Amino acid sequence: MSKTSKAGGRKKDVFKHVVDLAKQYPIIGVVDMANLPTPQLQRMRAQLRGTVDIFMAKKRVIKKAIESIKDIPGIQEINPYLEKTQPAMLFTKENPFTLFKTLKKNKSKAPAKGGQIAPKDIIVPAGPTPFAPGPVIGELGALGIKSGVEGGKISIKDDTTVCKEGEVISEKLASILTRLGIEPMEIGLDLKAVYENGTIYTKQVLDIDEEQFMNNLMTAATEAYNLAIEASYASADTSEELLKKAAREAKAVAKEGKIMCDLVAKEMIEQAEKEMLAVKGQMKEVPDATPKEETKKTEQENKKEAKETPKEEKVETKKEEVKEKEAKETPKEEKVETKKEEVKEKEAKETPKEEDLKKQTEQKETNKPHPKQGKVTQNQASNLLNQLQKEGTLRHDNNE
Repeated sequence: MSKTSKAGGRKKDVFKHVVDLAKQYPIIGVVDMANLPTPQLQRMRAQLRGTVDIFMAKKRVIKKAIESIKDIPGIQEINPYLEKTQPAMLFTKENPFTLFKTLKKNKSKAPAKGGQIAPKDIIVPAGPTPFAPGPVIGELGALGIKSGVEGGKISIKDDTTVCKEGEVISEKLASILTRLGIEPMEIGLDLKAVYENGTIYTKQVLDIDEEQFMNNLMTAATEAYNLAIEASYASADTSEELLKKAAREAKAVAKEGKIMCDLVAKEMIEQAEKEMLAVKGQMKEVPDATPKEETKKTEQENKKEAKETPKEEKVETKKEEVKEKEAKETPKEEKVETKKEEVKEKEAKETPKEEDLKKQTEQKETNKPHPKQGKVTQNQASNLLNQLQKEGTLRHDNNE
């Protein structure tokens, strides 16, 4: 068998293998193998074995194999990313973002070489350099880098982009970058694009900062939520807040219109009380009727009275002692009063004698003859007495 027939058979096998892998795996990626050392490639194969199948072939064969696949919609859109690369095909069931993250972790930094393509924008940062003043200032100026001398060393004044992504790195630039310690190149599998379900994800789409992405996602969710609330768009996420908003607005209207209801009754009463206290605080206080001098005098008098109270208490105690003494002396007075009463009783006993004397004097006077009557004999007197005893009277008419 000739060499040409062997080569043709091999191409057919490669062609068939690419088509079979494309139909077997839903995720198809294109990586650039340029400038990848063989030891690192072997290490990557070992790490990805079981999850990612790496297949290397000529660019032209891979293109024809992909173009021949008609039952996978949109897969032909991946062919443009095979240009300007040393391509290899990745076939996996992993998520495209997970695949890119895995490949990125396994990359390492490397200095640039003349003729290499910049994987991203190469920026020389401002700041001091290890170079002493000399011809280097001219070399930096030739590359568009502004510099000066500070502290005996060359210092770069501003951040400068010396090579943009996709541009070829010159020999002079590679030399300066190496002397500055800048390693722009990344050694590893450089993923260019990934196909999934008719969609092509480029490197720029897949290379995301997860933390920044989560922050952006949270910001977007918050803004969408606020927009739905402002537009009064009811949903499972906004219905509760919309009800709260309606309650707050109804409450505000009730307070503004001073409509008494259960929602605002307590607050309206508290507000009225605050306003009353505020008005009370603004009112002028009525001055005291008593002058300051009189108040001072009254305070001094109160102090004097407070000091003199113990003396008054002593005087009161003395008065109480005198009263007790008088109470002790009262029995003598009672004795004297009893003696007086005895004297009165004696006088009362003696008074009948005086009455008897009076009666006797009256009897004597009665025994005396009446001045109008003449002399009466003893017989007449006895007869008169008897008559009086019988009649019970002292007088007798002359006619009888």
